[in-house]
Order: sequence, then C-alpha cells, then structure tokens
Amino acid sequence: MDLPVIPIVPVKSDAGGCASSGCGSAPDALAHLPDHIRRKVQDHPCYSEQAHHYFARMHVAVAPACNIQCNYCNRKFDCANESRPGVVSELLGPDQAVKKVLAVAAAIPQMTVLGIAGPGDPLANPERTFATFRELSARAPDIKLCVSTNGLRLPEFADEIAKHNIDHVTITINCVDPEIGARIYPWIYWDKRRIRGGEAARILIEQQQKGLEMLTARGVLVKVNSVMIPGVNDAHLKEVSRIVKAKGAFLHNVMPLIAEAAHGTYYGVMEQRSPTAAELQALQDECAGDMAMMRHCRQCRADAVGMLGEDRGAEFSLDKIDALDIDYAAAMARRKLVHEEIIGKLEAQRREPARKVGAGGTVDEVTDRGRPVLMAVATTGGGVINQHFGHAREFLIYEASAMDVRFIGHRKTDLYCSGGDTCGDAGDENESVLDRTIAALLGCEVVLCARIGYEPWGRLEAAGIAPNGEHAMEPIEEAVAAVWREMLAAGKLAAPAAAKLCA
Repeated sequence: MDLPVIPIVPVKSDAGGCASSGCGSAPDALAHLPDHIRRKVQDHPCYSEQAHHYFARMHVAVAPACNIQCNYCNRKFDCANESRPGVVSELLGPDQAVKKVLAVAAAIPQMTVLGIAGPGDPLANPERTFATFRELSARAPDIKLCVSTNGLRLPEFADEIAKHNIDHVTITINCVDPEIGARIYPWIYWDKRRIRGGEAARILIEQQQKGLEMLTARGVLVKVNSVMIPGVNDAHLKEVSRIVKAKGAFLHNVMPLIAEAAHGTYYGVMEQRSPTAAELQALQDECAGDMAMMRHCRQCRADAVGMLGEDRGAEFSLDKIDALDIDYAAAMARRKLVHEEIIGKLEAQRREPARKVGAGGTVDEVTDRGRPVLMAVATTGGGVINQHFGHAREFLIYEASAMDVRFIGHRKTDLYCSGGDTCGDAGDENESVLDRTIAALLGCEVVLCARIGYEPWGRLEAAGIAPNGEHAMEPIEEAVAAVWREMLAAGKLAAPAAAKLCA
C-alpha cells in the first residue's frame, strides 16, 4: 500500500475568545491564556474540555525504551486488556507508524492529534521518535504533533522539538523535592550509569525544570502531568503547580495513581492506595488557584486510537491495515468537511453568551439558594447525552450550582449491558458489575443517560442516585443545569446548616 501525502490545508479556528466551555453555560477553562495560545489549544482534544467531545487523538508506540523507573509504572507489551499508560499491543517502527496514522486519518476523520508517549520515553528513543515526526510533518501536515516525556533528556532535544512541527509537549513532573522524588523513582539512567535515591531524583528534577524553561522560551506549549500518590506527593503537588506555572506551563493535569497488584508495579504490589474521586477533586481544586487544571484526561494507553474515553486501536493493527482498500482522496476530502463542520459548531458555541444555571449572586446568596450537586452523564461524545446506561464504560462527572456548571472529571466502570433495552436481567455477573458501577458513582445524586433498564433504575434509586432519561440527545451542560433547577424548585437543594454557618 503506497503512503500518500494528505492533501489538506489545516482548518483553523479564528475565534479569538471563548465565552464558554460548552453550550454557553460554563466558564472557559482556557480564558486566562493569551489569544495566540488559546487559538492553538482550543480545538485540541487533549487540552480543551470542549474539543474533546468532538475531536479524536491517537498514539503510536514507537518508543520502547525508558531511562527512568517509576514505582507506578510497568510497561507491558501485547496486552489488550489494560487501559493505562505504558501498555501497548503492537510496537511499531517509524514507517509502520506513519502507515497506521494515515489509515486512521482516513477511517476516523475526527482524528486531529498524533502523540508519541511510549510505551517508554520518546526522548530515550530519539531516532525512532523524530524519524516518525519528520515523516508525518511531510505527509500529514494537518495533524497536530505532540510528545510526552519524563523530561530527563528534554534540554538535549528542546531545539530539535522546536525545529519540527511539534508545538505541544507534556512533561510528567511529580515533585520538585528530591526527598519526595526518591520515594517515586527507584533509579534513572544518566551519563551512562544507573543512579539511585535522592541524587537520581535531584538530577531528574533539574532536567525537567530546565527543559520546561527552554521549551517555553522557544514558544512551545507545555502541559505538566502529575500523578497523585496519597501519602507521598499529594500534599506537595500544589507547590509543583505553582512552580511550573511560574516557569511557563499553561496547563496542569493532576491524575490519580493507578495501582493494582495485577499490573505488577511496585506500588501495586506494596498495596499503595489510589486517591478517591473526592480526594482527587479536592486537590485539583486547590491547584486550580495557581493555574488552569485539566480534568478530562483518560490516562491513555501508548497505542490509543479514537475519541478520549474510547480505544479503537484493535481495529488498526498492522495486519488489518494491510487488508484495507482505502480511497485516500475521498477519505481526505471527507476529513476536511468533517473538520469544517466541527469547528463551525464549536465557534457557534463560543459566540453564545454565558448563561447562569441559577440566578447568580454572591457566594452567600448562592449557598442560600441551593447547594452544589454532582451528576454523572453517559455520553459517546458530541457534547450530548446519547448513551444507554448499560453501555457506558465511563461516566462524565459535572457539578451544578447556582453559579455555573463545571466539568469535574470522569469515572471508569465496566460494561454492564451487551445489548438490548432492558439491560439488567443477566444474573450474578451483571449484578456485580452494577455494584461496581454504583460504587464508582459515589457522591453523585443524579445519572443522566439516553436510556436505562428497570433493574439498574431500581438499584440506583436504592443507592440514593436518581436515574434520569428525560434529557436524551440534549447538550450535556444545558441538561445538567435544567435538572439542578428542577431539584431546586422541588426543595431538594437546601444547604446543610453547617454549610450556611461556614458561608
């Protein structure tokens, strides 16, 4: 199969400002950014809460080696059943990666972003990484290129990154204190030798900070990822957020530790717990005082393909791509039309004036009018409520209050239903999945979905979570706002006495 040049002029959004993050109802999480930066990221699914409902991304696994060891990481190959960073089913060479990207671009016209994030570290595999980027810059100029790195060799390659069409870089920075770092990183490979303990952490931190400063000085946009590890760095991450913002990072992504013994990581085996959803939200809110927080991260596999929250990588293995008969000219023409349609929709949303959920007012007045409510939403994308409860593998979590609707994050779960409209009468296995789903939705008072079966409806109500299928195919934030107002009118949102006293 010949590899074509994708004949597309990138479709760019000209909207200088965003009045909302979606459907005009919530404040823009990127509003603090200068116009030239906001234009670069507002249609990027990995950076924009709004764009991730519409655009897709993919990662290519061309970087197998890593130069540091993290206590939360275990790179796995040929593993289709785990969805976390460091896991891939198929390692690729640069030519194979380009072939795969072009096939995905033809099949998924919403795909606009290509990242290299592993399964090791891209900058520990510089030849493979930059060969892939060079070829894609020539053949697919409309695709945004991104790299994710631990930062150890970042200063060495900052100029190379800036020279290519790579204007988005993610650095994983878990600490700025070597004593804390020594509890996260057992060793680094530096200057042709393995270094351990506090000295290893000190070198890594210095390289990360130097690389961050070099990239921002060269006009490269930098997002910082941090893994929240309870009892290790959770109390320290607010300081990390303050420092990386001061050095030019535009977005901070605090992610929960994934630590299950089955994954074979040190933290998993040692039973280091992950943060609860409430702990993660509280820390993100604390850090948000220093810089914009990313809340829609899915901690993707190193070979992820599709919209955030889905993984279609299995559809595009090399053997399946070889069997495809792709009309690239037709596919790329369709791709251009799809991009134009999505950007037109996003710009129309951004032009809408922001709407309040309630009557607005001061914090004291808002507390009197009704407390905040967490709601879970089942969606397949597009910014609307369009998924059956039993078909959801994750739920988006929103907080509604008299001030606004804001996106909080997402909670993963297992597939409860494999088909049909009733979904819930298949015996013990479905019951255990439903138990886990209800546990994952702890703290939510409402679930909005397109449809829901009788059995899960009753179980949710018994758990104090109200199922709601009355807003199917409506924009998410408008529906969440409407349900909050209905709850307020029904007298269900009286603020607890303690909350009123604190206000």
